[in-house]
Amino acid sequence: MSHTALATRQTAALAWRSIITTMRLPQAWFPALFFPLVLMAIFTASFGGAPGNIPGFPPVRGFLDFAVCGAIIQGVLIAGTSAGAAFATDIENGFFDRLVASPTSRVAILTGRLGASIALGVAMALLFIGIAAMFGAQVDGGVMGIIVVVIIAALFAAAVGGLGVYLAIRTGSSEAVQGTFPLFFALLFFSSAFFPLDTMVGWYHTVAAANPITYLVEAMRDEVIGGATVGTALSGIGIALGLACITVGASAVTLRRSLRVGS
Repeated sequence: MSHTALATRQTAALAWRSIITTMRLPQAWFPALFFPLVLMAIFTASFGGAPGNIPGFPPVRGFLDFAVCGAIIQGVLIAGTSAGAAFATDIENGFFDRLVASPTSRVAILTGRLGASIALGVAMALLFIGIAAMFGAQVDGGVMGIIVVVIIAALFAAAVGGLGVYLAIRTGSSEAVQGTFPLFFALLFFSSAFFPLDTMVGWYHTVAAANPITYLVEAMRDEVIGGATVGTALSGIGIALGLACITVGASAVTLRRSLRVGS
């Protein structure tokens, strides 16, 4: 068997292990589902009259159509933090050292974890779209719109997963990784995930306009509410891909240095 084929099989095995481990621990996946869905429901109930009444609010059928993409991004952020904490737990309990001591491909150690993050991000995007559709939301972009939303969610999941792995390797502590969640949560709220950029003023608008999450959410949202173009889709995919390249690249370099020091 070639080295590439072996690494692919090992990646699939480690990704599957990560997914199964996550599913067996409700504390790892429940917050990523519960909190975004609760906030989506609260915001929809509270701001249901915002479309058409607040200047700068885009024309949508209902606030739920507007809110679903913010919920997806929030879920991916929470799941990514949990994935990073799980990787740190593997370091703490010695599983990481056993992998390094085994013939397992060093690439598979990283890509297995990232593959699990991507799979969970895709599942979360489809689940949230499905739940929103049950309550009347629609994706104006149709099947292609859903595909674009899922691609952006998958790439963003890779980006967050890469950052989680980077933090796990640098700290070696699951608590330290979990402690970064408030920062990610603040980053989410200082964006247009829950309200349009055009309705913001002052420093809040400045911060949100510089926040890359704003453009990820808006590219996804355009597919839902019918304002998408090829340019907006490619822009969202490009930003998500760029973030993924940065964080995955940083985690790969950090992993290589860690293995070099430990050897």
